[in-house]
Amino acid sequence: MSGKHKILVFPAGSEIGLEIYNSLKYSHHVELFGASGKNDHASYVYDESHYIEDTFYVDRPDFIERFNNLLLRLGIAFVYPTHDTIANFLAAHQDQLAARIITSCAQTNQIARSKSLTYAKFSAFAFCPQIFSGQDKALTFPVFLKPDDGQGGKGSYLASDQAELEFYLHKDPGLLISEFLPGEELSVDCFTDFKGDLKFIGPRTRERVQMGISFRSTAIELSSEIEEIANTINSTVALNGAWFFQVKKDRAGKFKLLEFAPRQSSTMGLYRAAGINFALLSLFNALKIPVHIMKNNYALQLDRCLHNRYRADFKYFHVYIDLDETLIIGSHVHPMVMAFVYQCRNRGIGLTLITKHRADVSASLRDCGIAENLFSAIIHLTEEQPKWQSIKGDGAIFIDNYWHDRLEVAQKLGIPVFDVDAVETLLA
Repeated sequence: MSGKHKILVFPAGSEIGLEIYNSLKYSHHVELFGASGKNDHASYVYDESHYIEDTFYVDRPDFIERFNNLLLRLGIAFVYPTHDTIANFLAAHQDQLAARIITSCAQTNQIARSKSLTYAKFSAFAFCPQIFSGQDKALTFPVFLKPDDGQGGKGSYLASDQAELEFYLHKDPGLLISEFLPGEELSVDCFTDFKGDLKFIGPRTRERVQMGISFRSTAIELSSEIEEIANTINSTVALNGAWFFQVKKDRAGKFKLLEFAPRQSSTMGLYRAAGINFALLSLFNALKIPVHIMKNNYALQLDRCLHNRYRADFKYFHVYIDLDETLIIGSHVHPMVMAFVYQCRNRGIGLTLITKHRADVSASLRDCGIAENLFSAIIHLTEEQPKWQSIKGDGAIFIDNYWHDRLEVAQKLGIPVFDVDAVETLLA
């Protein structure tokens, strides 16, 4: 594969979009762009020249025209949709779009977007849950109600008796009534190549779920039951690239299908950590390049949390940074601070090491594997010499763990000063 392929992630700021970004951001095969219909976290992730926010909503009558203008202006070759409704729309209008959509065919997307179509498609199989009508005499309570085109558990209810069932159906007559599945729930990440061969099946737990997203997930062994379900889905609908499905155990301990989706999931990052980059595999697959799945075999668990990113309204052109308990802690390099040092180097921002180190600075840097030529200057002071006198304040910032040095620099020079814990606010 020669040259870089211009990829658009849309919408870019969802958890799915951010997982695709993390999967592709270092690939030399890809130039990555993001687009969103509203202001979201992607604006903190992408370079300004590679991110677009506008009213890109698929229900607008001018969406295709405006989206095509964007694709053509950026030279986009492939689009990764990150929401089921958007994937469904883009797949249905593929022949009107100026870029290839990384998903399965329109019919498969249509089936996957509708729970009723999904259950009708798989009704002949034992893993399909029992679906009832509101007047069904065979109801065994409790029952579970959910929207036909919902996701993440939104708008779902558990009805314990007929009165509750009627209450929820009055609120939303379109709710599907499903048997209640009280048991273990799994997500299963899969990859099918362009020939229709199912190349990978990866079950994982859903141990802590928030907003419909697995915040903790553990890779588990593939059972024959899950393998049979995956193969049946793959042979019943036309899948191409990354996809996943979710199952939950019924009262008898058998897995029943909740849903499937012909797109990447946000928690596929679990298997990416084991060597399976679903987003990159899907690109190769779209180019009809045969792929081989190589997985590292060890126990693996993913846990996610909210993560801060910062945007500070000031510019700096030079950094003065301390050594002891800042760049190094004891005999160890501080990894976050060192990452910031290399970020400055990559951006052409000057670095001066300013220290009252009691030993030989060159030897200590060498012992920690830090090259002296990372710094444009090294200022070695005595205990009595104030650091602020050696700092040229214009366009500079100062990083030091010692509060009194920061206070003096701030008062004398009026420049931004940072303790070690605040260096993360400077990382891109």
